[in-house]
Amino acid sequence: MGLFDKLKAGLQKTNRLLFTDVRDLFKSEGRLVDDEFLDDLLETLIKTDMGVKAAQQIIERVRSDFRGRVVHLSDVLATVKAQLKELLAQPEEPIRLAAEGPTVIMVAGVNGAGKTTSIAKLTQLFRAEGKQVVLGAADTFRAAAVEQLTIWAGRLGAEIVKGEQGGDPASVAHRAVARALELKAEVCIIDTAGRLQTQQNLMQELTKMHRVIGKQIPAAPHEVLLVLDATTGQNGISQAKHFTAAVKCSGLVLAKVDGTAKGGVVVAIRQEVGLPVKYLGVGEKADDLVLFDPDAFVEAMFAELAPAA
Repeated sequence: MGLFDKLKAGLQKTNRLLFTDVRDLFKSEGRLVDDEFLDDLLETLIKTDMGVKAAQQIIERVRSDFRGRVVHLSDVLATVKAQLKELLAQPEEPIRLAAEGPTVIMVAGVNGAGKTTSIAKLTQLFRAEGKQVVLGAADTFRAAAVEQLTIWAGRLGAEIVKGEQGGDPASVAHRAVARALELKAEVCIIDTAGRLQTQQNLMQELTKMHRVIGKQIPAAPHEVLLVLDATTGQNGISQAKHFTAAVKCSGLVLAKVDGTAKGGVVVAIRQEVGLPVKYLGVGEKADDLVLFDPDAFVEAMFAELAPAA
């Protein structure tokens, strides 16, 4: 499947919610754009978790363009999509690769956000490009996380560096970067233990790992990706702000987009946090990770899908 088809499939739940509710706002002869209509449309948009601020900006655009007129679904939809694309606009920026030597990527997030699976998907992307990848299993607190990452490394043909359970995560990160330098690998991805943004000691540990990596390669880590679970909706905004303050996150991976009808949370995160959304996880397979393209995302969000059987 191509990018758009994967996005469309991943956003099915959001798409169905929107089309069920938005279509109900219109009659065959059209609908007068008055306060009642605008309130109904606002309520529908907020259901996608895009946030009140973004939804109100869209409503103001619809009010400005159509107030007092009788409109059809296609008229309003074009305006809604145009405003959303403006709100989501960002530089087209996949992973920033190092000018020379390995590109080092730290991956952070709360427990259960989908970090390990997202790392596997990133590894698959790099392996498909012919790049050698070294993984650092710096989640030394959960044996299951190391085991899961080891299985993925074996499947995808990546090298993995592990430490003792309960050991120093920064030491694992250091050895992983050293191994990537030794192998002349193009990419080194460091997994980190899941933590709540309120756990200050663990957040400080991330800062330490960031510092240790930077001593080995001055510009590293080249990316610090925060994995957010799309199904948590607006809670992701608080997570993003705290993690960014601790480790200077450079971008977001939004996992489990296919598991929620609240795909609009991407809009809220872009507005409130300002970090670029790098990738979306749209399924459970290793290749179910798509580069975030704002225009394609908006089109897929509103794409007309066949009703569920």
